[in-house]
Amino acid sequence: MNYTTFEGNGWSTGLLGPVRIILPAAIAIGLLYLLTIVMEVPFTRDYVQLSVAVALLSMILLRSSPAGGVQAASTFETPEWASVGTRWMVLLASLLALGYVTKQSAEYSRRVILVWAIVTPVVLVAASYLLRHIVIKALARAGNSRTAVFAGYNEVSALFSDRLKSDPTQNIRVCGFFDDRSADRLGAESDEPLLGRLPDLAGYVKQRKVDVIFVALPMRHVQRVMGLLDDLRDTTASIYYVPDIFVYDLIQARTGEIAGMPVVAMCETPFYGFRGIVKRGMDILIGGLALLVFSPLMLVTAALVKLSSPGPVIFKQRRYGLDGQEIAVYKFRTMRVTEDGGKVVQATRDDPRVTSVGRVLRRLSIDELPQLVNVLQGRMSLVGPRPHAVAHNEQYRQLIKGYMIRHKVKPGITGLAQVNGCRGETTRLEDMEARVKFDLEYLRHWSPYLDLRIMALTALRALSDAKAY
Repeated sequence: MNYTTFEGNGWSTGLLGPVRIILPAAIAIGLLYLLTIVMEVPFTRDYVQLSVAVALLSMILLRSSPAGGVQAASTFETPEWASVGTRWMVLLASLLALGYVTKQSAEYSRRVILVWAIVTPVVLVAASYLLRHIVIKALARAGNSRTAVFAGYNEVSALFSDRLKSDPTQNIRVCGFFDDRSADRLGAESDEPLLGRLPDLAGYVKQRKVDVIFVALPMRHVQRVMGLLDDLRDTTASIYYVPDIFVYDLIQARTGEIAGMPVVAMCETPFYGFRGIVKRGMDILIGGLALLVFSPLMLVTAALVKLSSPGPVIFKQRRYGLDGQEIAVYKFRTMRVTEDGGKVVQATRDDPRVTSVGRVLRRLSIDELPQLVNVLQGRMSLVGPRPHAVAHNEQYRQLIKGYMIRHKVKPGITGLAQVNGCRGETTRLEDMEARVKFDLEYLRHWSPYLDLRIMALTALRALSDAKAY
């Protein structure tokens, strides 16, 4: 079955998952209801029960494929109308069998059921083509576009590049290839250029902010692949291997195919597609409710900050967000200084820069509440790796392997590291390494339950965290 491993990072593409499941069922039930009205047949309890059965069967048998059509019954190419017709016949046969067993088939108007059985597949085919068009348009939006490069030039990577170019639903623009051999030795025939040698890849990806890297080196070069992955740890690019290979320490590893080519996701965000919708929905629902509940406390806090010392109420500091992009993070000002330059000194216990009011705010983590606005803006999440000042990021990305991978998700107000005691001042490199270890563990094992658990633990420990100063 052909499917896309990732479908873009916008709400439009994330919503396509539920739409593909619900749309056929909605069409089938809607047409049934409409025909009973047109033919003046009462929509009785029997028709309600039939609608429930149709909904369940439709979501199983008729859900649309990622490309916008209806999934074929086999892995072979099947015309869309034939696929819809076959599955619709299976659905009707199931309904007839159910009606025979329950002895309810005589309760329905034969005229309504006959017209419904003929008209519905026609509408489903039309809707399937329309959904395919919407998918292509949604994926073609600038916000869903991704740039890609290939590590290794060979028949597989050249074929893959050609397929990506000819498949608009992927919306991936290939910039070119990296290989240690020269263009003359390679006999390169692809339209995309040879951009450099493999050691040049990491620098190019960081400089050009490339989104996706496809590693197309032979399986016998496993050590070479691992060395390449080490070089790429300081980027936020998603990494896929073509073809299959299994290595250790993967982030959201999964197998699949893109444009008909088998790939292994070696480093990918957990929040593409439907899971991104769930994550964002939780942020909006819980974050909005929290902002409403804490708004009186925030107003009182703002007044206390303003009256206690000169300076702004809200302190904005540049930090790294999703994919290493700079964002402005909001906090209530707790210090007499507002450092946001090339050097930012971490707060220490009994720090003389902290105001008397600020000390209480930091102790109770009330100074973090304005970040609920960051969450609703879409710059942060309720749960995720804590964002660090830009100056600290630039320092630690040089010292800790894999540090930048934590930026494959939005930063959070709280995170797995914080509820495991990794917060506050990092006086030793080991302190930050432990924090990053938990952040990467969060990326590997994310689930809605994990987010809820972290939020609950954060609330329970808010009054007893010795590292909150």
